Amino acid sequence: MADTGEAFFSLLDLTEYEADALEELLLLGRTTAPDLAEATGIPKARIYGVLDSLAEAGYIQVIPGRPKRYQPHEPAEITDRAVENQRHAYERFREDVEAIEDSFVDAYAPVRDRDIDELRPTEDLFHVVDVGEPSERETRRLFRNAETAVYTLTKSFGYIDSVEVAMRDAVDRDVDVDVLMLAPDHLSESNREQQAAIRERLLEEFPGVSVRMIDRVLPWRGTLADPSMSYDSGEGLLLVEQEEIPNHHRQAAVTENPSFVAGFWQYFDLLWTHESRPAE
Repeated sequence: MADTGEAFFSLLDLTEYEADALEELLLLGRTTAPDLAEATGIPKARIYGVLDSLAEAGYIQVIPGRPKRYQPHEPAEITDRAVENQRHAYERFREDVEAIEDSFVDAYAPVRDRDIDELRPTEDLFHVVDVGEPSERETRRLFRNAETAVYTLTKSFGYIDSVEVAMRDAVDRDVDVDVLMLAPDHLSESNREQQAAIRERLLEEFPGVSVRMIDRVLPWRGTLADPSMSYDSGEGLLLVEQEEIPNHHRQAAVTENPSFVAGFWQYFDLLWTHESRPAE
């Protein structure tokens, strides 16, 4: 049964925590978030975010009450929902591409007529990775490769566990790390609790990391490393904010194009300087 479950969960593109939580719920039937955290070893600061993702994906249901309880749907419903999620993800991707198809063609078709030496700087503007472990792996790489600075725009930095070692390595190498988080008023109750725990953790374990809060809900988030206004360095990972789509059905753009990174960093810097406030 374990091998079958592992094979199925891998098809769902779940994080390790999400897969562990869903499997345990299927075995337990119904339980509370703290009890599930204890049973699985998932940190309490992350369990609500994990359960929110599973509920958004349609794999579990939330039973109102004090405390709330969580219950998995029937296995057959989960498999049906998994197929439906993939279909919706594809349809959304197709619609997004069609929405910008004309402008994309108009912008890049003339490039074919340029000299090859002019073309090289615009090649490979970005490549796409799935959100979850693939995007977290790219984020770790950005921290490890950074030489001067890393800038992160995030809601609550809920993926800190997956990048902690790489971030600590960057800080130890005197790389500046700035984290811009969404103000708690714009988060769900569980995400507010998660963010508060992570902010406290950053304060205690990473006092050199600068954290600020912003009230504006932004259409993108991600991480930028070593941007340069001379356009000779910089890497980044960016994803569009799509609340209606669970994280594990989203994709992120990875770029090594210095001009692209510099442009996004200028946006980040304006937000950091003029629209954010220190974390409490």
